[in-house]
Amino acid sequence: MRQLTVSIDRFPIAGKFTIARGSRTEAVVVTATIREDGAVGHGECVPYPRYGETVEGVAAAIEAIRPQIESGLTREALQALMPAGAARNAVDCALWDLDAKRSGIRAYVTAGLNRWSPVTTAYTISLDTPEGMAGAAARAADRPILKVKFGAPDGDLERIKAVRRAAPQATLIADANEGWTEANIERHLAACAEAGYALVEQPLPAKEDGYLSRISCPVPILADESVHDRASLDRLVGLYEVINIKLDKTGGLTEALALADAAEAKGFSLMIGCMVGTSLAMAPALVLAPRARFVDLDGPLLLARDREPGLKYEGSLVYPPEPALWG
Repeated sequence: MRQLTVSIDRFPIAGKFTIARGSRTEAVVVTATIREDGAVGHGECVPYPRYGETVEGVAAAIEAIRPQIESGLTREALQALMPAGAARNAVDCALWDLDAKRSGIRAYVTAGLNRWSPVTTAYTISLDTPEGMAGAAARAADRPILKVKFGAPDGDLERIKAVRRAAPQATLIADANEGWTEANIERHLAACAEAGYALVEQPLPAKEDGYLSRISCPVPILADESVHDRASLDRLVGLYEVINIKLDKTGGLTEALALADAAEAKGFSLMIGCMVGTSLAMAPALVLAPRARFVDLDGPLLLARDREPGLKYEGSLVYPPEPALWG
């Protein structure tokens, strides 16, 4: 017989994590644990207020389907039972893990991979003053890829240049988190191009991103808040070149794999991203990493304390999870 446990867990962030929408000092996650026949599967999600989610609401949504989960709910049936979002992600990933533990077949094999190798992740530079961001970038300048947060009301032109000066060899990804506007986006894109940024992520609010079709974009544009699951994909053609797949948006690994297939069929490149969570949240996303142009799974690197056991990081190199963690 199956048993479901739902918990709310808190992990302190090392310092402060700041984007255009605000700052936080801890990661608050919801963990779903499913036990069956001596095997235990775990899944973690990060509820996100931008998408109308709360920690309590997500935990309650999982509790609401307890009868179905404990009666043997499959991953396939889960897709129709719950909408895309954080709650479904925790349950879906717990079911993937449970299946791997019961069968002895690693999740990456079930997902169709021949092997599971280490990958290089981006490392995030939080939004701050130009001087503060330059200092953070200088301290991380030996990392090969930096994802740099922008989107403040003013000063981003200086921030764009300051980070590049501080990390002249790094591949830079600018992430405005919907913080730029029609009035300033072209100036900011031009500054990113001049400074040699590789990508610009979600420069405009999702509801206003049609404006991208009316301007010249000298840097490839990456969709984040504008893309969730396959249903959100069609309208992005011609606006973006790359999409950021996050399991908390897709509602788990099952839909994430399907979204990756659909996106590649439409000519999009992929980034595999994350919210600020623990190694348990990163582990299932690593199944998609071999298909991605960029990987952004640095959540545990931003925490003062991770789960035990956690993922192994060597600088920006992240290794696949051991079975004791997930999958």
